Amino acid sequence: MTKLIFMGTPTFSATVLEGLLADDRYQVLAVVTQPDRLVGRKKELKETPVKEVARRYDLPCYQPEKLSGSKEMADLMNLGADGIITAAFGQFLPEKLLQLVSFSVNVHASLLPKYRGGAPIHYALINGEKEVGITIMEMVKKMDAGDMISKASIPILDEDNVGTLFDKLAVVGRDLLLKTLPAYLSGDLKPEPQDESQVSFAPNIKPEEEILDWNKPARNLFNQVRGMNPWPVAHTFLAGQRFKIHQVTVVDGQGQPGQIIEKTKKSLVVATGQGAISLVTVQPAGKPKMLISDFLNGLGRDLKVGDYFGK
Repeated sequence: MTKLIFMGTPTFSATVLEGLLADDRYQVLAVVTQPDRLVGRKKELKETPVKEVARRYDLPCYQPEKLSGSKEMADLMNLGADGIITAAFGQFLPEKLLQLVSFSVNVHASLLPKYRGGAPIHYALINGEKEVGITIMEMVKKMDAGDMISKASIPILDEDNVGTLFDKLAVVGRDLLLKTLPAYLSGDLKPEPQDESQVSFAPNIKPEEEILDWNKPARNLFNQVRGMNPWPVAHTFLAGQRFKIHQVTVVDGQGQPGQIIEKTKKSLVVATGQGAISLVTVQPAGKPKMLISDFLNGLGRDLKVGDYFGK
């Protein structure tokens, strides 16, 4: 039985962890995840999904703010693990720890060498990619630069957003890891180096990247909105206040970028640099997320054709 340390944080990681726990070829000695954080408008302290799984299975769970040089790392080095599996952990692993184990493997949510970094699914959607996938790769000190062990891909559908693709790829990653590990550990599956000339990056989304530029074509804005749903959420401005947009559809129409060109009791259509988008789910400043029909029957009832977003 191969003894493992698992490192991960979100639901994506929890799905991979549960797959390992259900496979009797592996023993998970301990779990490492990010510290509990305050979330939501009420600032409630919330455990990570990986910690919830660890607690359910009575696994030791470590939550260092920074792994390198921590007491937790010293404990991990004494566990006698054969290898480390990471999946959306959110920290670099110290070289000393990587050298201690026989292997260290990462489940990364992109088709490497494209989209190295912390937001690969976001950028795949924002950039209008036709497919997304998982790469099982060896861990090295440089971010997502290790040799590739295996890959699997799925198509991106128009109805997909970051949340749906995370859920889909969690299952793809779990299954690919369990299929790949035996052949990799036996030496029958040889990792391949990444083509450095094809590398692209997907750093965490910056606040200024959340703002919609109405001069862009409708399809680009559609991709940006779904590429930030359910987090961090794209936004524009309405009457000088932030106005979040969670979901839109691309429709026919023309007008000045950001201009409302059609309004009914249940729809609001806004012109872009090319074409138009119909708002589906929105969130005015200080309010919860709501359907556009609810907004138009309340806070947005005084909006009229010819008014502008983005100002």
